[in-house]
Amino acid sequence: MLPRHYQSERCSIAKTLEIVGDRWTMLIIREAFFGAHRFDDFHRRLGVARTVLSDRLDRLVTEGIVRRERYQDRPARFEYHLTAKGMDLWPVLMALLFWGDRHAIEGPPPTVVVHRGCGGVPDERRMCSRCRAPLGPSDVRARRAGLGEGAADVPAPTVVVVEQ
Repeated sequence: MLPRHYQSERCSIAKTLEIVGDRWTMLIIREAFFGAHRFDDFHRRLGVARTVLSDRLDRLVTEGIVRRERYQDRPARFEYHLTAKGMDLWPVLMALLFWGDRHAIEGPPPTVVVHRGCGGVPDERRMCSRCRAPLGPSDVRARRAGLGEGAADVPAPTVVVVEQ
């Protein structure tokens, strides 16, 4: 396994990769944008080992990307919500989605993102292709292909603003 730290690098890209650069971390962030909040939701959707999921969620909390909120006392259980810092990863996630649709996936895109306001799709600058409005995560809905005709739209993420 590659080290998490690149001490010889003074580079914003290298530092960002230290925080969100492994595949499970980005997939957890994706699922948070798609409405997952509880440990079991992430585990069910991703199929990741519980120990790995716990480690990645703890790191995201430590980095201020998600906030842990207790929803049950006995046993202690928590929800994980994107913070403003986590919501700032929206353009990164969309860039990965567009790149993957173009270069990594054959056939139709597995996830379709649509503007809630008019039904247009975002372009690579996250502008609506129909009404030209700038689009953020709360302006869109997403649907995963293959979920069947009755599949519900993916809910918009909720953001928790944490004072620094």
